[in-house]
Amino acid sequence: MDARIPPDFSGRIPLAVIVVDAAGRVSHWSTGARRLFGPSRVEAVGRPAADLLPVAGALENAAPEPPASGPAYPAGGRSGFGDLGDLGDLDDPLDGAGPYPTAGRARLFAERPAAGEALDVLWWAYPLVGPGPERLLVLAADAVPLLRALPGAAEVAGEEDGESAGAAPRIAPGFALHTEFAGADELARQLPEILPGMNPLDSARVVAQVLELGYPVLEVSRHDRVPVTPDWGVPRRAERQARRRAAEQAAAADPLSVPAEDLAPDLEHAAVREHLEFLNEVSRRIGTSLDLALTVEEVSKAVVPRFTDVAGTYLREQVLAGEGFPDGPPDVTTMWYRVAVEHTDEPGRWDDVVPVGESMPFPAQTPFFQCMTTGDPVLVPRISEEMGRAIAEQFPKRDISPLITHRSMLVVPLKARDVVLGFMILLRHRERPPFDDMDRVTGAELAARAGLVLDNARMYTYQENVADTLQDSMLPHIPPRMPGCDVATRYLPGTRLGRVGGDWFDTIKLPGSRLALVVGDVMGHGLNAAAMMGQFRTAVQTMAQLGLPPAQLLRNLDDLAQRLGEQYLATCLYAVYDPVESEVLIANAGHIPPVLVRAADGRSELLELPTGAPLGVGGVPFETARFPVAPGDRLVLCTDGLVEVRGQDIGAGLAALCESAAHPAASMDTACDTVIRALNRRGGRNDDVALLMARLNGIPRSDVAEWELAAEPREVARARSLVRGRLDGWGLAEAAETAELLVGEVVTNAVRHAHDGPVRLRMVRADALLVEVSDDDHGVPVLLSAGPEDEGGRGVRIVSRLAREWGTSRSARGKTVWFEQALP
Repeated sequence: MDARIPPDFSGRIPLAVIVVDAAGRVSHWSTGARRLFGPSRVEAVGRPAADLLPVAGALENAAPEPPASGPAYPAGGRSGFGDLGDLGDLDDPLDGAGPYPTAGRARLFAERPAAGEALDVLWWAYPLVGPGPERLLVLAADAVPLLRALPGAAEVAGEEDGESAGAAPRIAPGFALHTEFAGADELARQLPEILPGMNPLDSARVVAQVLELGYPVLEVSRHDRVPVTPDWGVPRRAERQARRRAAEQAAAADPLSVPAEDLAPDLEHAAVREHLEFLNEVSRRIGTSLDLALTVEEVSKAVVPRFTDVAGTYLREQVLAGEGFPDGPPDVTTMWYRVAVEHTDEPGRWDDVVPVGESMPFPAQTPFFQCMTTGDPVLVPRISEEMGRAIAEQFPKRDISPLITHRSMLVVPLKARDVVLGFMILLRHRERPPFDDMDRVTGAELAARAGLVLDNARMYTYQENVADTLQDSMLPHIPPRMPGCDVATRYLPGTRLGRVGGDWFDTIKLPGSRLALVVGDVMGHGLNAAAMMGQFRTAVQTMAQLGLPPAQLLRNLDDLAQRLGEQYLATCLYAVYDPVESEVLIANAGHIPPVLVRAADGRSELLELPTGAPLGVGGVPFETARFPVAPGDRLVLCTDGLVEVRGQDIGAGLAALCESAAHPAASMDTACDTVIRALNRRGGRNDDVALLMARLNGIPRSDVAEWELAAEPREVARARSLVRGRLDGWGLAEAAETAELLVGEVVTNAVRHAHDGPVRLRMVRADALLVEVSDDDHGVPVLLSAGPEDEGGRGVRIVSRLAREWGTSRSARGKTVWFEQALP
């Protein structure tokens, strides 16, 4: 603060802020206006401004006599301001010589109830420019406190040198004020501090007007900024317009009498403004979605027809595929995909010549290659016939020269982080002015904004693809038909919390034709939950092959979760279906119960079983529950994301699950889709969903054969004979030869390694022939490379070559080797 300002000066000027619309009525009346003039906001808004703020010429210190008649003013009294018409026509403040920003000093005639004296007022009036109806901004302040604290401020109001009201106030020598020019963003941010009644849009509009008119901001206090009109030779917009009109009139009368430079600045200003408006419009129209195809369409439509008549967009292969950032600069081998062509020509003219979806490289020595390698726009004011033929050679299957010759062309790169993602070819008709250097700059700015939007869409697509790939790799691909069971599954990623989550399902083949059905849910979302889910799923598969009972398996899984860390919790439901015994064993670790749909009457029920604690809690026992089932029954397992909706009782979701699962369906896939549609209608889902549905067909005991063999070599021949006889009885004689060979190899291995216990042979007829051989040895056979002189190692290779599928599993009693053989 200048030393000449008294130290006791408060640094604040209470302001009255009034906005007048084009009809001359008050549209804004601030609290300061109420305090200064009297009427409240409700009383003032909508009234003619002349009734509240009549304006006159310059007034002397002595107040003139009040007029004999006129409107009465509540609490605020009358003023001797005259009429608002003195400020000029409000219909178009920037038309012609229009109103100038004006300032003055006046005195209210009526007594103020609080002070008991007339009020001395300093006021400023500014024309407003913008799309809204507001046309005049009036600021007013009580002059007495200011003049007492700062005597030199009287000159601001034009008091001491006889300036008239409406003249631009000058800065008095003794009134040290600080001036500065502020940027639009800073002005827009600070303007509400002194005009609290204006919203950000109005503030931005007023700031744009101030900058457009060329008047700076005058800092009149330590804190607040008030726009005034200093008289230091800044040309007013109205004066510039008046000079332009005079020059245009003179040019019309005598074209040689007016220098071109008199019109050039205004024309250049208009052109710059037009280009900035175009870029702002483009910025508003693009980037409304992260969908790459929609973004490309938005960019193409934003430039046609305002900026160009034809726009063709080309992208690199990696960008279009949603892959990572393109490696290295493009070259003559880089493939560019035409992703959009927008034009104003007759429909179909460009579609056959340059169809969307075509890919092609661009050779060197072409404007396109120059643009993609330098990253700079390339301007061709007019395409000559020779250049048109050269460009047409890049399209050997079609002749495009008639479409491009004699047109103006601008090629702009679509860049992000200094990497060229693509480019746009812009063409203007020959009847239209060709592209110029200003268009080149505009095109570069347009391409920069479009490139950023495209890169955002590309990164989103890339991350979405990574998430989908990760999730797909962690979810099993389950065959729809398994021995004694048909299975269908669905997985839906969370709609709000990302496409990667911790929900999973699985099916695991077990010895004895049994099948394990698993559904689990790791608490949380994102990559951490998905990684933990992968560890749990692998552990379940490994422990299931050991033949552990469901409760014991969950016990081991709980120990694993505690070792991985306290922050990892998960729920899990583990069920083992025995199609021969027609029963299901289930253990639960804090998961929602399964639904069983009875085939006999179509009735569905939630199975009652011990809930258990989530995996990772520890110290809670797990129990196994046994449920008899019948052929055709359906077992439905899912995660809580399907039935749980925020703000609703989970019981309602479980009831809806039971109801939808009971609907008759032609196939398992149809049944799954019915459940998904019914539960998704409830809305509000934001969690992953895993759904596993199994139809328990069972295996009749007549399709199962079991034998017990002694651990002696002669039993191998007996095993072959037993298998052939049973296959003949089943009408599968064609499969007997291969089955005999495979059974002989597996039984031979069991007899050779068995200890004291017998060897058990089991054969099941289902969609395929399933054969199991069990013994009391825990060592499992492995696939080896047998040399010409090796006596062993060939049996497992024969099984691997002839069987459709084979495997091994360990149990407490030993091991089981099994294989599946396709039936004719």
